[in-house]
Amino acid sequence: MKSVIVSLVFCFFLNVAFTQKDLSISGYIYDAKSGESIIGAKVFDDSLKVGAVTNTYGFYSFTLPPGLHNIIFNAFGLDPQNIEINLTKDTTININLSSTDLQLDEVQVNANKGEFIKSSQLGQIELEVEKIKTLPAFMGEVDIIKTIQLLPGVSSASEGGQGFYVRGGGPDQNLVLLDEATVYNASHLFGFFSVFNVDAIKSVNLIKGGMPANFGGRLSSVLEVNMNEGNNKSFHIKGGIGAIASRLTFEGPLKKDKGSFIVSARRTYIDAIMKVAISDTSPFFGTSYYFYDMNAKFNYKLGPKDKIFLSGYYGRDQFIYANKKDDFSVKMPWGNGIASARWNHVFNPKLFLNTSLTFTDYQFSFGSNQDEFQFKLQSGIRDYGAKMDFSYFPNNRHKIKYGANYTFHIYTPTNVSAKQDTIVFDTGEIQRILGHESGIYIMDEFAVNEKLLINAGLRYSMYQHTGPFKRFVKDDISNPDSVIQYNKGDLIKSYGGFEPRLSMRYLFKNYSSFKAGYSFNYQYVHLASISAVSLPTDIWYPTTDIAKPEQGFQISAGYFKELFKNKFEGSIEVYYKGLNNLVEFKDGAQPADNVSDNTDNLLTYGKGRSYGAEFFLKKISGNLTGWVGYTWAKTERIFAEINDGNPFPAKYDRRHDLSIVGSYKLNERWTFGAAFIFATGNTLTLPSSYYTQDGEVVFKFGSRNSTRMADYHRLDVSATWYCKTEKTIINPETGENITVKKKFKSNWSFGIYNIYNRANPYFLYVDNDGDLLKGDFKITVKQVTLFPIIPSVTWNFEF
Repeated sequence: MKSVIVSLVFCFFLNVAFTQKDLSISGYIYDAKSGESIIGAKVFDDSLKVGAVTNTYGFYSFTLPPGLHNIIFNAFGLDPQNIEINLTKDTTININLSSTDLQLDEVQVNANKGEFIKSSQLGQIELEVEKIKTLPAFMGEVDIIKTIQLLPGVSSASEGGQGFYVRGGGPDQNLVLLDEATVYNASHLFGFFSVFNVDAIKSVNLIKGGMPANFGGRLSSVLEVNMNEGNNKSFHIKGGIGAIASRLTFEGPLKKDKGSFIVSARRTYIDAIMKVAISDTSPFFGTSYYFYDMNAKFNYKLGPKDKIFLSGYYGRDQFIYANKKDDFSVKMPWGNGIASARWNHVFNPKLFLNTSLTFTDYQFSFGSNQDEFQFKLQSGIRDYGAKMDFSYFPNNRHKIKYGANYTFHIYTPTNVSAKQDTIVFDTGEIQRILGHESGIYIMDEFAVNEKLLINAGLRYSMYQHTGPFKRFVKDDISNPDSVIQYNKGDLIKSYGGFEPRLSMRYLFKNYSSFKAGYSFNYQYVHLASISAVSLPTDIWYPTTDIAKPEQGFQISAGYFKELFKNKFEGSIEVYYKGLNNLVEFKDGAQPADNVSDNTDNLLTYGKGRSYGAEFFLKKISGNLTGWVGYTWAKTERIFAEINDGNPFPAKYDRRHDLSIVGSYKLNERWTFGAAFIFATGNTLTLPSSYYTQDGEVVFKFGSRNSTRMADYHRLDVSATWYCKTEKTIINPETGENITVKKKFKSNWSFGIYNIYNRANPYFLYVDNDGDLLKGDFKITVKQVTLFPIIPSVTWNFEF
């Protein structure tokens, strides 16, 4: 550990030595209308062609030689500003950029033009929420997760499956952050909506390759979601009324130009619709579903160098199934509670600090009642985290980040209870597993010359499994089972290791670049699934003395080019990923089996690999914009106790994945959108044969995931009609007609999901008909489909 700290300090002071006698320009860039900081705004010297891009908090810093400079401040959709300055000392310039008078005619995935080619990061894509609102949305609800699934290398498990899959990694291998707090389950309605309310979201950044050293704890990707800060100029209300959900957002200043707040809430009314649709005489009366969530954020400027942020999220899903005929009911609630507190401090023009305290609470419950028998299963995760991230800008050739983080985990993998009438069954004690995860890192993005840019980083992560904990030791039949009791604070097992990260970019003269990267990661949490589709019933389980941390490495390379006078951006990326210590439930295992047992005794461990190629072509300007993404990939798993140790395809292995997305602006009032998706069907395990024994049918199953569902494809379309944003009034002083902007704005969004009514498979099951004795017995495989063609309409408003 000491050697690691010494190395970090040495690297830090080595980079300080590169600092020249240039002077610094730093500050914040804000939206003049709302007062919110702008992420990804550009600041550069017009003659020297050097500058910086604002970070997540709108802060920038770069150096210039003393003298006269013309500085340009620019952000997508806002009027650029030019400032001429005679630089004689380190200078702070805070800028407010005003809205442009030009109507936006672009739907871009990445608002930072040129960063697509110049950035050293591979597979990093920024989504601007306002730009994706014109794309088709399921039941009228614009959704971030559904949008990123249209990008190459990213897919959904199935229609209705929760989570998303990046380059062959499982849903647990994605680090999902909301204002830097971890989100363990990002889904509502069993995966059809995400927990991210677009009215409360400011920016989205997806990193699917070459993960930088400041992120850790996951193997596949990082999804950074940042909430809006709220308008610190004036009060505003916006919202929407849709087919199954409504939302409302209220924002305004705490103190004008000093602080602001935003509160956003939404709720579905599916339960109200079902209550009307299901009569009180129906055996299914009482069946319902709804979800609700709320976002809140407050920020305040303590001074020119200090800002604080408080943000939170709370959401719940509630599913109830009732069958009076069978006297059977199921109640299944789940949801997240998230909070974060952050402090930004500018030590000097070259050193920026962000300190964060985070809290995450994810809870899932499944309860059933039948004939006086009650059964309940609960699981959950609670995290308390803290981290510090320093950004240091010694000169224009170096951008250094370093920091440390710590998280205290409390896992409740499965807690089972049962009773019959007044009899309570002994299901053992509630199992809780404690873990301490920490890490330190340093990275430097440095320009070797104008063409070669390198991002090199090193992370060291550690994990400690501590007591109290009860280990159930399962021996063979010749030895009795035993129990090992660990007391509070006992160190049960410790893990740790270095995680090197490296990415580079080489710039060519023809507006193109070559990028390559390598990353190695540890992951100290697992997600074990017993179903063919991903559901909230999947079990989150931590690293223990038996369940070792997952390990993964990824090698990727790509060619990126701007085409047709910078109207298009195109890329080809290839990757190879190796994974170790993956988990699956043993054949026949169930989560409820761990009564007086540990969940990791029910798991088996293996490895995996994934490789593929991604092709991406994006049109970024003009009335017609959009992209085409295609992925060829192969994902395999190898478990000694499954499939006789032979490789088998992962359940979300997809050989082909194609997305075609477009948006066309007809005029100032109408915008049309469309999205077509084609994907190879998911895998599953079905019987390969059957035989009869004592008059009963016995199935013999084929090898793991040896059956593929039918290919998945559908077409969604949308149209958005905008009400007039201006009105004509009479000037009271002159009596002339003048045109002014309306304070109330609204639009109508129309959509059709699955327009040609494709019956896509959700899952398959085996059914039998006939009689064995009569000789007409036959077995068939049947398909369950969720959604046919679905129209929707949503009214959105703002004032």
